[in-house]
Amino acid sequence: MKLLFIGDVVGRPGREAVKACLADLVRRHQVDFVVANGENAAGGMGITSQVAEDLFEAGVDVLTTGNHVWRQKEAIAYLEAEPRVLRPANYPPGAPGRGGEVFQTEHTGSIGIVNLQGRTFMEPIDCPFRAADSELERIRGRTKVILVDVHAEATSEKIAMGWYLDGRVSAVLGTHTHVQTSDERILPKGTAYITDAGMTGPLDSILGVKPNLIIQRFLTGMPAKFELAEGPLLLGGVLVRIDTETGSAISIERVVQFVPAQPSKPAPGKGQ
Repeated sequence: MKLLFIGDVVGRPGREAVKACLADLVRRHQVDFVVANGENAAGGMGITSQVAEDLFEAGVDVLTTGNHVWRQKEAIAYLEAEPRVLRPANYPPGAPGRGGEVFQTEHTGSIGIVNLQGRTFMEPIDCPFRAADSELERIRGRTKVILVDVHAEATSEKIAMGWYLDGRVSAVLGTHTHVQTSDERILPKGTAYITDAGMTGPLDSILGVKPNLIIQRFLTGMPAKFELAEGPLLLGGVLVRIDTETGSAISIERVVQFVPAQPSKPAPGKGQ
């Protein structure tokens, strides 16, 4: 099975990058299943039904999320109704939606997707390691192929999750920090790992936001309303090849696809 995982999709620019790149990536690499982290896909923070549907129409099969999943009010009801959008499994009992599910691919059988959120420098929710154990116990008998999105701030926590789940899942892929790392590898017991799959959105930005706004915040310490950057786009992610008989990863490689900036359309009555 060939799996494409797309790193944090940031707002409309990120969605445009997915629309521009995904079909070609799927064709060239013969991808069987596409997962994307969509927690920043609605205006740079959160998820909505329309945004999710746009990404599904572009070719994404499942969306994972993270600490911004509840920023849009409609997400509460939407996640309860839509099994293709996951929230971190270690939210306390009673949280809407689901943290893991098994899906069918068109040609290569089933795949389990589990979404976890770290706790270091993040909200103090339930233990992601114990939540991983619970989710694996629940879905293990239904599929051998399992991907885990660990949405966390600390690299050490993500690396620890990789080693904790080595040999028990097919891939542990990090998200949240928006900067693609170069530590992709197959761990000793057969689990593909990377600390961060990267970002999908504006290239000339600081984590998707206009650089001057972030710089000003660092200089002054004053809060500022973030605005998404414009210009050329990139899609960041990883391709993972998995043996469906054993669930072990065969290979993992980083993906970076660039989309040139489109010329601005002139205002009505002002030029062509």
